[in-house]
Amino acid sequence: MLDKRKAKHLQTGDNAEQRALQYLQQQGLQWLCSNFRCKYGELDLVMKDAATLVIIEVRYRKSEQFGGALESITAQKQAKIITATQHYLAANNLYHLPIRFDVVAVSGDNRLNWIKNAFQT
Repeated sequence: MLDKRKAKHLQTGDNAEQRALQYLQQQGLQWLCSNFRCKYGELDLVMKDAATLVIIEVRYRKSEQFGGALESITAQKQAKIITATQHYLAANNLYHLPIRFDVVAVSGDNRLNWIKNAFQT
């Protein structure tokens, strides 16, 4: 019989996303969607900040020894997020909303760093 439990790194990622979601809700953002997947990629969190649609990439790093969370979001990763966002907008008819791309970096010692406008389209 197969073990259906998630791998440890996936559990860690899920925990980081839950922590980020709780923090952002405490800051007044409204949750719309988690882990939106399409053939172009995945959006970790989709939220609203007043009238702005906020796409949030959550990055967990045990340490910053090999670079921080923000540095791990390459131009290629940004392009995938932007393309997946365009698909989300089309699927939900939300083209009328302004969009912001944020990053929430969660460190191994449970520090959380919310970076608004981390990148642009």
